[in-house]
Amino acid sequence: MQTDAAIETPATRGPETEPDDRKATVRRCVVTRAVRPKAELLRFVIGPDGTVVPDLAGTLPGRGVWVSARREALEKACKANMFARSAKVAARVPEDLTLRVESMLARRCIELLGLARRAGQAVSGYEKVRDWIARDRAGLLIEAADGSADGRGKVTGAARATPVLCCLTAEELGAAFGRDRAVHVALAAGGFARRLHDEMRRLAGFRRDSEGK
Repeated sequence: MQTDAAIETPATRGPETEPDDRKATVRRCVVTRAVRPKAELLRFVIGPDGTVVPDLAGTLPGRGVWVSARREALEKACKANMFARSAKVAARVPEDLTLRVESMLARRCIELLGLARRAGQAVSGYEKVRDWIARDRAGLLIEAADGSADGRGKVTGAARATPVLCCLTAEELGAAFGRDRAVHVALAAGGFARRLHDEMRRLAGFRRDSEGK
């Protein structure tokens, strides 16, 4: 595979010199041409067989192709096969790439939430979440996208300054806590909350009606 070169950014006009795009802090979306932080983008590489492969963790070798974490942006990249144009090699786009990426993003969020729960950095349930809010411990609130608006309002109304995201279903949240469903979740301020916030914002780009405040 080819190695990456860094994009030209407003702060560094001139020839592309960075040998590995994974070291850059910002990248340019091949669809919108906007330069954005990597946390707001999705990375893809071309596999040995010429197939476009999602690299959501940003760890795979090869020339990266970056797309804004929005369903419409990825659909446009797939339709025009912008991957081949950007990577300058033949590339085959799987028909289910958009659905696959959404599923992978959701799984990353669930797994990260599970890690936070096992580390004692996340709780679920109305009473526990309200207690964390009252003690000013909650750094991020997650409400089930299919939960009732009334129940969501009772929780979020008490934490006006706390970010709220709503792009996972009650079943998906429950999977992170080893139960059938979970509607209200709180994460302690810190590394887990920051990482999950970024991951869920990317997922929200594929679930249009599920962004919180």
